[in-house]
Amino acid sequence: MLTLDTLISVLSALVGTFGFGVLFCVKGKKLLFVSLGGMCGWFLYLLLFQWLGREILCYFIVSTVISLCAEIMARWLKTPATPLAMMALIPLVPGGSLYYAIDTAVDGNWESFATKAAHTAGLAAALSVGIVLVHTVCRHIKWHSKCKK
Repeated sequence: MLTLDTLISVLSALVGTFGFGVLFCVKGKKLLFVSLGGMCGWFLYLLLFQWLGREILCYFIVSTVISLCAEIMARWLKTPATPLAMMALIPLVPGGSLYYAIDTAVDGNWESFATKAAHTAGLAAALSVGIVLVHTVCRHIKWHSKCKK
């Protein structure tokens, strides 16, 4: 599984996430964890896609795992979890899918556009649902633990 293409792809995810972190003024340990999170998330996606073959399901699982890791890191770094999760999910943003959907629309192939646009929306929804699910459960647990005191 670990081919040269995979290694280049994973290192590109690391560098790309690092670049977005710098662009959005993430500093110190947070930048390191965000970059490593983006790299690990992309690697996990590649592994899951090899195993499952369903892109939308893989996006959901990876966004859930990254969001959970962001919640844990947020407690340790004493920072909000949402920015950590958002930065680490940068490699999974479905920009390529959106590009191909728009390209087919420009060519006038509306049937292919509808299919590709629906797939892109599914990828974006999978990312969103994974993030919201984890953050909602963590907030509920946090609220519930405060109520017991």
